[in-house]
Amino acid sequence: MENYKKEFIEFMVDSNVLKFGDFTLKSGRKSPFFMNAGAYVTGSQLKRLGEYYAKAIHDNFGDDFDVLFGPAYKGIPLSVVTAVAYSELYGKEIRYCSNRKEIKDHGDTGVLLGSKIKDGDRVVMIEDVTTSGKSMEETVPIVKACGDVKIIGLMVSLNRMEVGLSGKKAALDEITETYGFPARAIVTMEDVTEALYNKEWNGKVLIDDEIKARIDAYYEQYGAKKQNN
Repeated sequence: MENYKKEFIEFMVDSNVLKFGDFTLKSGRKSPFFMNAGAYVTGSQLKRLGEYYAKAIHDNFGDDFDVLFGPAYKGIPLSVVTAVAYSELYGKEIRYCSNRKEIKDHGDTGVLLGSKIKDGDRVVMIEDVTTSGKSMEETVPIVKACGDVKIIGLMVSLNRMEVGLSGKKAALDEITETYGFPARAIVTMEDVTEALYNKEWNGKVLIDDEIKARIDAYYEQYGAKKQNN
C-alpha cells in the first residue's frame, strides 16, 4: 500500500470522517462503518484532503485533463481544494466546475458554477463516496450535456467495495461498464481493514475482532467479488 494511502486512512479517522458502529445508509443498508466527508471542516483538513485527491488522480489518470467536476453539494469543495492542490503539487492549472441543484436565472445563470465545460474538454469527476453508483445517473448527463466532452474517470475517496444498482457487480466496476470510464478510489475498505484491524490508534483499537466480524458479515451480504483499487 502506498504511503499516502496509509496516511489518508489515519487522516479520515483523525478528522472523525470514518466511523465504526451501527449506521443506516442512504441506500437503506445497515452498515458497521460510515464515511462522512462533511466532517472535513477546517482549512488544514481541506488542504490535506485536496492533496490526497490530487495524488490519487495523478496516479490513476495522469494530468491530461482540463476540468474537475464535483457534483453538488459535497463535490463542490472537493473540486475546489483538489484543483488548488493539483496546481501546487504538479504545476498544472485545472479548472473546477460544479452543478447547482436549482437553475439560476439571473447574474451567473445556468445550472453550472465555476468554469463552464466546453467542447473538447477532458473531465475528471470527483465525489466523496459511491455506495451504489446511483449518483452517476444524474451527474453524467449533466456533464455530457455541456458539449463534446470526454470523461476521463471518476475519483472517490473510499471504495466501499459493495455491489451497485444491479446487485451483481461492484459499484465502481458497474459505473465503468455503464458509462465507459474508469472509476477509482484513494483507498478501499480492504485497505482500511488492513491498516486498522487489531492495531491501536490514539489509544484505541478501531477495528477489533467484533467489528471485523460485523464487517465480514456485511460483505457476505453486500460485497462484490471483483473490486477496483
